[in-house]
Amino acid sequence: MKKKLLTIMLIILVAITLVGVIAVVVVTKLSDPTSAEDKPSIDEIVKSSVEVPEITTNLAGNDYIKISFMVQTENKKAKEELEKRNFQVKNIIITELSEMKAEELTGKKGKEKLQEALKTRMNELMEEGKVEKVYITSSILQ
Repeated sequence: MKKKLLTIMLIILVAITLVGVIAVVVVTKLSDPTSAEDKPSIDEIVKSSVEVPEITTNLAGNDYIKISFMVQTENKKAKEELEKRNFQVKNIIITELSEMKAEELTGKKGKEKLQEALKTRMNELMEEGKVEKVYITSSILQ
């Protein structure tokens, strides 16, 4: 009799534990901050992005590059500020590229490094918002 009661209690305890674990998993999945609802739509991204037209500049060495960017900001105010700071953005791009060699810009890692460096430097300028992402829209390395 006691053995049967103990078995029933263990089964109930395991069932309650499983229900608790499932509840925790469901709650954490529903409150995930990276869910699709929080991500901006493509229309919102385009509305808050600034195009940097093609820039041709020398690299560290005898090579040169033609490159253009699309800079995504967090909101419209940040976009307006970045548009006004266009000359400063171009200066940042030219100075960053002048320190890089052609070998550093070949391949995915080199381009990602450049994008991160530009994002960091541009965010140092910003007062009304921040730069979310820098996209390379064209690149010719010679």
